[in-house]
Amino acid sequence: MPELPDLQIFSRNLQQKLAGLQVKEITAPVTRKVNVSVDALKKALLGQTLTTVKREGKTLHFIFDNGHVLQLHLMLNGELVLGEEPVKHTIIALSFSDGITLSLTDFRSMANATLDPEPSDAPDALEVDTKFFENLLSTKRTAIKNILLDQKLIRGIGNAYADEILWHARISPFSRADQIPKANIKDLSKAVSTVLKDAEKQLLKSNPEIISGEVRDFLKIHGAKIKESPTGSPVLMKKTGSRKTYYTEEQALFE
Repeated sequence: MPELPDLQIFSRNLQQKLAGLQVKEITAPVTRKVNVSVDALKKALLGQTLTTVKREGKTLHFIFDNGHVLQLHLMLNGELVLGEEPVKHTIIALSFSDGITLSLTDFRSMANATLDPEPSDAPDALEVDTKFFENLLSTKRTAIKNILLDQKLIRGIGNAYADEILWHARISPFSRADQIPKANIKDLSKAVSTVLKDAEKQLLKSNPEIISGEVRDFLKIHGAKIKESPTGSPVLMKKTGSRKTYYTEEQALFE
């Protein structure tokens, strides 16, 4: 699933390619994955000019000159495709005035589109600081990784970057949130910013034109092929349901 750094790049590239273009046609073959009817989509967006593409948490927001917003959530397997030909497994497609169509596709039909989504009260992962984490964690008895993944608490972090952040902060993903000392919370806050911003730089360097997919080859510990951390500690893996957590014994467990 694309996470904050991926979506930062996607939004920047889509802004460059599509901003200033008018919507000429809309199709939504999988109507159950859109919160309104195709007629409502057309009434809101046809003939409108796309002004801004930006990331909001783990979604992309397409903002039009009449104030309407179309949110695309790629979920686990969704992809964005720019082209002129029809694309298989399309959830929704917008054709623009230059003849290019942007399609959201998903062979599992999990990706979705929302017209004018409700704003979230949760802060973005790039906006939080140490004080935020101190206040949040003091009341949470659950594992710290679960906190980082909860989009109702903090937006933008997914499974891969949660592992990277916690390794960088040297905090076990299984630590109970309210037992983490203040000094380590400060490390966590710093790690969130450092890891996410560094990942964005890595993506820009290796895949500057990307608008879809996941690039993970620069991650330090999250990945089945990674056997040791950069500091030489064996990478361990624990599976909970369908989620895999990668960690090392370098990370302190607070419980």
